[in-house]
Amino acid sequence: MKKFILAVGLLSLAGAAFADGKSCEELKAEIAAKLDAKGVSGYSLEIVDKGAAADGKIVGTCEKGSKEIVYKR
Repeated sequence: MKKFILAVGLLSLAGAAFADGKSCEELKAEIAAKLDAKGVSGYSLEIVDKGAAADGKIVGTCEKGSKEIVYKR
């Protein structure tokens, strides 16, 4: 029984860590790597506050949904 309670506790801590999401710079680097691998050039990725007027397409969210990554060509 003690092992079960310990396992549940550890899983809940791990779930909370994954819920935080990735840092904006880490996610931006991953998106850039995917675009570069597809041969896309002449683009920019910008990190903006969620809901801020941004000229481009939103391609990701980070920092618990408080920021967005905007793709511009």
